[in-house]
Amino acid sequence: MRIITIAARKGGVGKSTLAAHFSVIAAGNGQGVVLCDTDVQGSLTWWWRLREGETPALVECRAGELAQITEAARNDGVAVCIVDTPPHAENSILDAMRVADLVIVPTRPGPFDLAAVAATLDLARSIGKTPLAVINHAPPQIAASEPSIVTEARQALQDMGADVAAAIISQRVALSHAIIAGLTVAEFEPGGKAAAEIAALWREIERRLT
Repeated sequence: MRIITIAARKGGVGKSTLAAHFSVIAAGNGQGVVLCDTDVQGSLTWWWRLREGETPALVECRAGELAQITEAARNDGVAVCIVDTPPHAENSILDAMRVADLVIVPTRPGPFDLAAVAATLDLARSIGKTPLAVINHAPPQIAASEPSIVTEARQALQDMGADVAAAIISQRVALSHAIIAGLTVAEFEPGGKAAAEIAALWREIERRLT
């Protein structure tokens, strides 16, 4: 079983949205997938309750319970576990990072978001994890090269010593429409740009997990 923890000490960076999308892609390969929602706000749980399918499974829990829950999932033959975390709660984030094979740290490309992301990267490193930074909610690319704010954000993250995903997730209305319907963008708009971006990011993640 592979465990992915999505963490950020700043709220509003898209942790739950990424968790939802990753879980459905992974489950689409015929694998057992479980989501662990450790955020008391319950955004991921709210999305999951809107779905009509049987996969992925979801468990609401405290981060301190993750070691037991993930061990039980492993014994049940689950292939992928994806953990959504609360913002600001350092101890809970650390507990969720400890069980992870891969820690993903999403951030918007704005200056205040980048200033805040360093604390999450440092948390992961403090327990021996190598986090993958993901630029999320980026302006859509309309020319041959990526928007300058994305290039600047990528450089800023690299200057922090972060490993940065090549794939970026743009701010597209399809993402909001899909989540509100209990879907993912691949289900809502299969041929759309948002679905292609999510798929590209998941391929990167899969390579890091193998």
